[in-house]
Amino acid sequence: MLTITQALVDQIVAHARKDHPDEACGVVAGAAGSDRPERFIPMLNAAMSPTFYEFDSGDLLKLYREMDDRDEEPVVIYHSHTATEAYPSRTDISYANEPGAHYVLVSTADTDGAGEFQFRSFRIVEGEVTEEEVQVVEAY
Repeated sequence: MLTITQALVDQIVAHARKDHPDEACGVVAGAAGSDRPERFIPMLNAAMSPTFYEFDSGDLLKLYREMDDRDEEPVVIYHSHTATEAYPSRTDISYANEPGAHYVLVSTADTDGAGEFQFRSFRIVEGEVTEEEVQVVEAY
C-alpha cells in the first residue's frame, strides 16, 4: 500500500495538469528504507510528448547523486497519461527499474467517468504489474 499525504497528491496532480497536454513526470523522495514519500521533485519531460515521458539523463544523474547525499531513495516515481487511463503502458513497464518504488500514474483524461483525473499506484517488478491501494493522509 502507498501511504501519501494529501499535499503530495495535490502537488503531483497540479504538475500533471500544468504540463498537460504533455506528460508530466517526477519523483517523490524519502529517507532510505522508510517507504515514506516526503520530498516532491518535479522533473522535466525531456521527450516533451503527450504520449511518452523521459527523464533528462543529466537531471536524473544529478537527482540520484542528491538523493544519495541526503540518504534518500525514490519512494514514488510518477508520471501522467493525457489521453488514456492511469495504467502502465508497455513502455512504462519496460522502463520501471526501481523495484522498491511505487509507480504512480495520474490520468488527466476522464477515461472512466469518475472525474477529471485518476490517481493510481502500482508496483512493477521484473515486468509484473500489481496495483496497490492508495491511502491519502493529512500528515504522517
